[in-house]
Amino acid sequence: MGLMLSPGDDDVTSPDVSWSYTGFNMFREWLAQAEGFTLAEMIGFGGDRMWSSVSTTLAPLLDHPDDDGSLAPAQCAAMLPRLEAITDQRQHEDGDLVHERRVDDVRQLVTVMKYCLEKEVELIFC
Repeated sequence: MGLMLSPGDDDVTSPDVSWSYTGFNMFREWLAQAEGFTLAEMIGFGGDRMWSSVSTTLAPLLDHPDDDGSLAPAQCAAMLPRLEAITDQRQHEDGDLVHERRVDDVRQLVTVMKYCLEKEVELIFC
């Protein structure tokens, strides 16, 4: 069992991205690290640091329930430039297979978010 992020358009041919719950947590930890903080320090992830203490456009994705709810197209639009920058920046690092997987995850997520914007639909967590 796992988690899938997909457009809220009920089209089974729409792009999506999926992880195991553990994989999604590792993905978010990696993104948080790219943003300069540790996810485990944050409220909701075992820590006591408030989300208002970090400045990242990725907060709606990082501080979101794993398998319920959605992100609005406007939230996706706000996150896209940063996700693309992380991909561009991180693809040039000498990495291992895990690193390559994370960069690929970001690319897939960007594809799904762009589709959501094009179709003007929410990004659904299920």
